[in-house]
Amino acid sequence: MRTTLRQRLRLQPLCLGLAACVMRSPEIVTVTRSCGFDCLLIDTEHGPIGIGDAASLCVTAWEAGLPSLVRVGGPTHPDLARVLDCGAEGVVVPHVETAEEARLIVEKCRFQPVGRRSLPSPLVRLGFRVPPAAEMMRRIEEETLVVLMIESARGVANAEAIAAVPGVDVLMVGANDLAADMGHVGAVDHPEVLAAFAAIARAAHAHGKVFSVIGVAEALLPSHAHGLGTKLIIATNDINLLIDGGLATVARLSAPDA
Repeated sequence: MRTTLRQRLRLQPLCLGLAACVMRSPEIVTVTRSCGFDCLLIDTEHGPIGIGDAASLCVTAWEAGLPSLVRVGGPTHPDLARVLDCGAEGVVVPHVETAEEARLIVEKCRFQPVGRRSLPSPLVRLGFRVPPAAEMMRRIEEETLVVLMIESARGVANAEAIAAVPGVDVLMVGANDLAADMGHVGAVDHPEVLAAFAAIARAAHAHGKVFSVIGVAEALLPSHAHGLGTKLIIATNDINLLIDGGLATVARLSAPDA
């Protein structure tokens, strides 16, 4: 039985995700499941993964019972709803800075009455079967997640208004871009950056939205995630997972007493 990410967020104290930034083949779905991650975030904002690759990974993840999210290029990206049409359970939108942008995203990504998403062709999430339109909209809406990334000082200032927009499900902090925009490049641990995390978390909780983080080093998770009530952490990406494991293996085997 498939468990959606929305269900997991409701039932579990914490969900962990892996981001696919480079790997475009179905093996990354198997790796994600075998490691025990709760979801796969497919990143089309950075790197080589395109809409066709993302669609293939979404279909594979759906068949494997693994929730998938797709990150697009920004609030005005043309593929906002298209990635949902291609099988993603949720869309992750970076660089959201205002409530107006949040409302436009919701309008494109949610069906009526909350939004005005166009009715798509047959959807993989329904096995390509075509139920009556009202039933299709209801069933897809029950699963769809709209995840907005806040990663600028302006976004932090407007976090309360963004979180108040109906149809938004998750506020996700983009750690490194936020730190850079605040003048603390590479210093996610800076007190001002932590204060910004806390402000976003408060806004999310106040409006019944999930607080999430991405790009936070493991050592900072107690202060920047767990201590702020996060329910969704994108823990690492495919390449970092490989490099970190490789470096650890080489260091271990190269030790004199190995």
